[in-house]
Amino acid sequence: MNEKIKVAIAGYGNIGRGVEAAIAQNKDMILTTVFTRRNPESIQINTVDAKVMNISDAASLKNDIDVVILCGGSATDLPVQGPEMAALFNTVDSFDTHAKIPEYFKSVNDAASQNNNTSIISVGWDPGLFSINRLYGDAILPNGGYYTFWGKGVSQGHSDAIRRVKGVKNGIQYTVPVESAVEAARSGNLPELTTRQKHTRLCYVVAEDGADLAEIEKTIKEMPNYFSDYDTTVNFISEEELKKNHSKMAHGGFVIHSGSTNNGANNHVIEYSLKLNSNPEFTGSVLVAYARAAYRLAQKGEYGAKTVFDIAPAMLSPKTGEILRNTLL
Repeated sequence: MNEKIKVAIAGYGNIGRGVEAAIAQNKDMILTTVFTRRNPESIQINTVDAKVMNISDAASLKNDIDVVILCGGSATDLPVQGPEMAALFNTVDSFDTHAKIPEYFKSVNDAASQNNNTSIISVGWDPGLFSINRLYGDAILPNGGYYTFWGKGVSQGHSDAIRRVKGVKNGIQYTVPVESAVEAARSGNLPELTTRQKHTRLCYVVAEDGADLAEIEKTIKEMPNYFSDYDTTVNFISEEELKKNHSKMAHGGFVIHSGSTNNGANNHVIEYSLKLNSNPEFTGSVLVAYARAAYRLAQKGEYGAKTVFDIAPAMLSPKTGEILRNTLL
């Protein structure tokens, strides 16, 4: 058996734990290190043989790790951490602020290219698997259009953004599709739907003692790239209620692409959907598959930043091309 791919995790939150669980299911990989900004002695991980280190010491392992999976948040962590880690290691991350992907790609590409590393950015299910399905639909049925719906479920990026608002102790956000918009998209009639018409956002917030609730609500509702384009409801609740009623991490969604062929003679609808019991564990599983691809690309000298659009499907699988052709083609 070939030597296992040595993987490190940067950030041991929900995504980090999901990545750890996924690595344990992939026999060609081994988790060697968890990097954290917290006191390493305060972190209890599930992998017996892996070590926990402060992320400030990451450079000391530059030659001992094949891929680092970055599990920080997109609001403030990854814009800084992505390029910094790409200068040291091959990396994979789940940067999900769609509007800022082009500039994030450039910053990571510069760092990775200059240091002969490979970094796959914006990996997960959206951006990620949903992005691929949008591309397939657009390429196959160019005379058409796509619609993306998320939820109902917990958005980790948006929940993280809420928790960073001044005066917020804890919080969670649900993305909820508008059912009438979903049915309109499935009709194949290519309705024009605004961002606000397709989804609502539902926030549950635990405020710190003495915090200005009106100011918190205003800040959340006006947050660009996250809430400003949506009808957003902010509910203030207790820590106990949050733990009791909002501790699950289910999510999902679907991409619908409809288009016509033969000068409009025939309509077609492509739909791809996900129903996830655990958003972080599924996202972690996607990140791990792309970590395999990042390692393989680096081995071939294909450096710089990549997205899911650049990765051939076979690069994700531990199986040989022969096995894939015999079993899945």
